[in-house]
Amino acid sequence: MSANPALYVYTIVPDTGADPDFGPIGINSAPVFTVSADDAGIAAVVHAGSPIAFQGSDDDVRRWVLEHSRVVERAWETCGTTLPVTFNVIVKSDAEASADDRLRAWLRDSADRLRSRLDALRDRVELRIEIALDRDAVTRESPRVEAVLREMADKPAGMRRLLERKLEQVRKDAAAATADQLYPDIRRRIAAITEDLVENRRARTNPDHEFVFSAAVLTHRSNIESIGAELARIQAEQPAARIRFLGPWPCYSFSDPGSLDGPGAVGGAPDAALRS
Repeated sequence: MSANPALYVYTIVPDTGADPDFGPIGINSAPVFTVSADDAGIAAVVHAGSPIAFQGSDDDVRRWVLEHSRVVERAWETCGTTLPVTFNVIVKSDAEASADDRLRAWLRDSADRLRSRLDALRDRVELRIEIALDRDAVTRESPRVEAVLREMADKPAGMRRLLERKLEQVRKDAAAATADQLYPDIRRRIAAITEDLVENRRARTNPDHEFVFSAAVLTHRSNIESIGAELARIQAEQPAARIRFLGPWPCYSFSDPGSLDGPGAVGGAPDAALRS
């Protein structure tokens, strides 16, 4: 294939020696192909296009990000393992080298680190686990809640409205205390059956729920059912728990961009030096 003025990079995959037939599955139906570097053993999944980053309305950006993710997922399904690159990473040609040559140079320079990470993630998946408590359900037998309910009995409407606000706060406080008690055990149990986890303490929950635990977890494909069984046990022990178990996906949270230094880094890479 002739040299391209710019290459949009989706992900890094093992180079099997055969160019996977991805076809026109990229952003805006762009044809997707791989660029490899000699015998480095790795390749980048790319499309050829404009050197200008994608910019548009919120709806356009959401669509492009989804299309980007679909390419990453296809590469993951096809190649068995992948290191996703963030949205809008573009390698441009310059006065001295084409985009193809610059990308191949980066692959060669990063080959040992990238191969090592690809090997570590082979047959691994990312799952998301979110656990919250239904506030009303978990506080139904709370002595403090019962006390406020007794206080509300036979009170005039104005006083009841004031007590309803008090009741809401009492329920929030009681649910939060229960969530704090549950969190260490739940985290320990999830960590014990997964290879790694990245917590999201800022996860949004239903306004009627109390946050307990949210994390992306890394595990072998064969372990998904075991994790589901452990979550079922947690649900049985705590009927007020509301559990979401999502995935499997490529290992977006575990591609380890921080350890991939040099001229570029997967996860935010190739970096600005390659994009300029």
